[in-house]
Amino acid sequence: MRPTPPMPLSDNPSMPPNMPPMPETVRNDDPLPLIRKVCQRFHSVARHLRLRKDYRPTIEVDDEYDLQDLLCALLKVEFDEVATDEWIPPYTEGASRTTLLVNRDQIAIVAKKTGPGLTTKELTDQVLADAAHYRTQGRCSTLFCFVYDPEGRIGSPKRLETTLTSVSEHCRIEVLVAPK
Repeated sequence: MRPTPPMPLSDNPSMPPNMPPMPETVRNDDPLPLIRKVCQRFHSVARHLRLRKDYRPTIEVDDEYDLQDLLCALLKVEFDEVATDEWIPPYTEGASRTTLLVNRDQIAIVAKKTGPGLTTKELTDQVLADAAHYRTQGRCSTLFCFVYDPEGRIGSPKRLETTLTSVSEHCRIEVLVAPK
């Protein structure tokens, strides 16, 4: 009697027959852990790009525009669609800001970079203005504010996160400061 060959674990012809099927990633559950992971690892990625071999050209994260560009690229690794929203906040004196939108525009991601001219009070006021804007828009259920603090200018990052993170019936606001 001839033994029966083992059944392939995968129906995909491009995969080896004994290879287990790849687990499908569920993106509709809660995308916030993915966003947190990208933001928590952002500094490591930015630092790696800065320290390229033979002093090759690279991207330096000097301002919020550089921050937004790199953050958008990193989010595209985790999300199929990353859209943008341009608006002019009251604190920018007429300059537009880009907000990244994920999860079918349900999550707005605002990226801020600390610097010598930005106090914690001003940062707090900016986050509150951003929250007010997206709360009145009514299309986002969550505002995620990523504060990139590469020089450690925020004295109490956990306190700032706790103070500004809130949940209301219309909008959830989450603030993440990194690195800590």
